[in-house]
Amino acid sequence: MNVKVLFVCVHNSGRSQMAEAFTRALSGGAVNARSAGTLPGSTLNPVVTQAMEERSIPLTGHYPKVIDQQMVDEADYAYTMGCAIDEACPAVFVPSEDWGLDDPAGQPIERVRRIRDEVEVRVRAMLDSMGITPTD
Repeated sequence: MNVKVLFVCVHNSGRSQMAEAFTRALSGGAVNARSAGTLPGSTLNPVVTQAMEERSIPLTGHYPKVIDQQMVDEADYAYTMGCAIDEACPAVFVPSEDWGLDDPAGQPIERVRRIRDEVEVRVRAMLDSMGITPTD
């Protein structure tokens, strides 16, 4: 099984990057995860990078990317990260499920850790719904 999942948020510098990294790490190669944003930032959020390194999931090689139609067309599933609060929500053109996650931008590490942990819980539930046992 090689399921293709797309995680989308506005800046692609935090939430969607965490979801992509957790999915890759936990799916054991069964899921091809990508992430993108509608208005991508110039760099990853350094606090998000730190929070993921604490879980031994480095974001090395990750960078914010703009979503394009090919990414959408290739995805089996798409998840947005909190569109109820973002005016540039990608859900207006990407059929998706919204996870309603808080934006880690400008948040202290303690808050980013809680967001990271919520992303992990949702990724594990997503994998379970696909019949994929997360690898730890």
